Amino acid sequence: VTEGKPAVVDLVPVTGVEPDELLQKAASLESGSEHPLAQAIQSAASSRGVETRSVVNFEAISGKGVRGDLDGKRLLLGNARLLDEHGVDTGLPGQEAKAFADEGKTVIYVAEEGALLGVLTISDPVRSDSAQAIARLRAQGLSIVMLTGDTRQSAERVAREVGIETLFAELLPEEKSRQVERLQEAGKVLAMVGDGINDAPALARADVGIAIGSGADVAIESADITLMQSSLTGVADAIALSRATLRNIWQNLFGAFVYNSLGLPVAAGVLYPVFGLLLNPMIAAAAMSLSSVTVVTNALRLRSVPLQRRQATGKRTSFTRPD
Repeated sequence: VTEGKPAVVDLVPVTGVEPDELLQKAASLESGSEHPLAQAIQSAASSRGVETRSVVNFEAISGKGVRGDLDGKRLLLGNARLLDEHGVDTGLPGQEAKAFADEGKTVIYVAEEGALLGVLTISDPVRSDSAQAIARLRAQGLSIVMLTGDTRQSAERVAREVGIETLFAELLPEEKSRQVERLQEAGKVLAMVGDGINDAPALARADVGIAIGSGADVAIESADITLMQSSLTGVADAIALSRATLRNIWQNLFGAFVYNSLGLPVAAGVLYPVFGLLLNPMIAAAAMSLSSVTVVTNALRLRSVPLQRRQATGKRTSFTRPD
């Protein structure tokens, strides 16, 4: 739904902490992470000329953040849930952070030795074609549900922009998977679309897992389909092409059934006692070849299935199923 290339917008250090010091410690800690938010923090540090330093005992905490040691001091970076678990008081910057969250920005807290250093706010703009892709999916008769680990404010902002009415926010990876399971128990057939490590359990649990090609390797391995481009239009294309393929299969099966139902009895001589008709073997061989040509020709019609063309490349979005 979003661009997937978030950027640091604001630095809010506590009193006595310089903005560059806050950014340096955050970027140093995130240097061991491949998360898009981590890349945004490192990019911000690079653009400001802030050098990162070596962190030891790095650990990623799924759905919450990361931690590690810098100069013998324990650093924490993540969401409010992570800091609450470690007894860190967010204090006054937390109030300002709430205002940022109300604007739909992602808020990242940084703490050292149990004391808050400050917060970073990160914005991830919505893709220009996401609203159109969601509208196409709805036109295909699908219901859209958003599952995200982001704050409710951020999730609601994105949902409003792209036209999603049902959402579940602030979910841990296992909670996403449980939510998928609950929907399945309610009789829903689910396709889960995701690109991150936190999406992998839900992708594996869904009836069909669809990974974004630019996403994490574990998400791609957990999915059934991998989109080659980072756009939700590929999801609508995959569904349209899948439905057209199934229709084509049924048409070919029906044609083969009718052909064999008529041709086999004649070839076996059923009409000979009454009408004296027999089927010349050469004609039967030609008819069989014609049947194969008919099936192949019908299958080739799938090339004309209308798919969303990418404006940037003029190419259709393609997809593949991993082995």
